[in-house]
Amino acid sequence: MNEFDLKAKDWDMNPVHIERSKAIAEQMIRLLPLTNKMRALEFGAGTGVLSFILKDRFAEITLMDSSREMLKKAEEKIEVTDRLKFRTLLLNLENEEYSGDPFDIIYSQMVLHHIKDTTAIFSKFYDLLKPGGILAIADLYLEDGSFHDGDISVHFGFDPDKLAETIHQQGFYSTTITPCFMMRKVISAEKEKVKEYPVFLLTAVKP
Repeated sequence: MNEFDLKAKDWDMNPVHIERSKAIAEQMIRLLPLTNKMRALEFGAGTGVLSFILKDRFAEITLMDSSREMLKKAEEKIEVTDRLKFRTLLLNLENEEYSGDPFDIIYSQMVLHHIKDTTAIFSKFYDLLKPGGILAIADLYLEDGSFHDGDISVHFGFDPDKLAETIHQQGFYSTTITPCFMMRKVISAEKEKVKEYPVFLLTAVKP
């Protein structure tokens, strides 16, 4: 089991996960030309919190994740909501290839900082999108490493302007960057110190 398998059971009980997803969904709806004819992919979907908020905006949604337990929780929700709208896909896109039909939109939240080679993953996103397809990435602005308690296996957030440059190098254009949520986390239990971590939404289009 990976760390997200262990977190899956209680994932939806964290109000921050719900609040953050709502804020990101609101920005996506405001900024992007979403239609109910779109085929959508949520990369690193987890339990699908964001996709369930957006489900009426798309024709069908694929929830892709490398955590089997996260997808099991998503499937439980699918059974009581809309089995025709969703499909789950257990796949580690970093190390594996997707061979299905392309998508109209790919989106993710708080996943990119876990991806070692962001350039390679953007290249894969490009290949998985139809011409005119949309990419929407929500993640942390640069931080000091305290968000993950100094875990060196993750990126300490991103400079979104530099991230946009990387995306442009893969062929995307029409990039927008907007702040969309402020996460607050207790980083010192003894002093009850709360630190803020802003989240951005970066969007781009495939020609």
